[in-house]
Amino acid sequence: MGEDLKRCPVCNSEMGKYVRGLFDDRYGYPGLYNLLKCKNCNHLSLDKFFSAKELCELYTEYYPRKKLRIEDYTPSKPAKGFLGWLKGEKRSAYLWVPENVRVLDIGCGFGQTLGYHRNRNCEVYGVEADENIRKVVDQYGFNVHVGLFNPEHYQDGFFDYVTMDQVIEHDQDLMRDLKGIHRILKKGGRLVMSSPNAFGWGVKVFGKRWINWHTPYHNNFVSKKSIRVMAGEIGFEIESAKTLTSSFWLYSQICHLVMFPRKGKKSKLWNEKKGLRDKIILLPVIVMHKLGVLALITRIMDVAALGDNYLIILKK
Repeated sequence: MGEDLKRCPVCNSEMGKYVRGLFDDRYGYPGLYNLLKCKNCNHLSLDKFFSAKELCELYTEYYPRKKLRIEDYTPSKPAKGFLGWLKGEKRSAYLWVPENVRVLDIGCGFGQTLGYHRNRNCEVYGVEADENIRKVVDQYGFNVHVGLFNPEHYQDGFFDYVTMDQVIEHDQDLMRDLKGIHRILKKGGRLVMSSPNAFGWGVKVFGKRWINWHTPYHNNFVSKKSIRVMAGEIGFEIESAKTLTSSFWLYSQICHLVMFPRKGKKSKLWNEKKGLRDKIILLPVIVMHKLGVLALITRIMDVAALGDNYLIILKK
């Protein structure tokens, strides 16, 4: 594994210990990790760097997409009116991209958003570190770079939109990549990002068992101040920065607490179907989720700007 982090990746200020002893509580990747907090802009970063090779192996071998079959592939769907609002569906970056534009989706996963954009007459490009995306590329002919994002692969002013949906928290060289994105966007083009909010109500309530620490896959957590610092340093205008969160996150968070694994073990929640005993234990949570109680809580927290997910739109 690479070197230790010593300075803030956003403003280069001193970092201090913030959360100690985190581990992979989903897929069982070994090791203990600490999060550091910038003493100037409050940005949070993992205390270790992974090499490009280690990152690709981490996502290819430990993330669950290797279990996905090409037969199960379907394009992402639009948000659905009032129910979509209640469930927080518009927290996803791809839903803020208009029709008939040239768009790059960095961290395109299994390619569902690429199909969504193609169906809306967009010229679509993708970047994905997980080798399992090749199944979709081979079948549907999407233009995807398999590996880490490199702005040198694209011309200046080439894209109308770039999206990073739950990606910047995975990025180990955030400022370099954001500067590269600024270069390849057209004037007036937009970068749309979503990312967990480590300063919201979820962290205050659930502490080290907050579902979105997701160590060691998540390396960065932006703060309100670090968003302003990044935008100012690179030359972006902040068009919007708010919390907008899926209600399914709260349902998953409670299930996560009930089925929390020991260090080095895979979580049943993320790796197996729930058994009868698990369903009985979780029955009150399932009922609250079905009745919309968790959705209502999530909307209230977003209105209070304390939601678990940031949606950020930056304009060049």
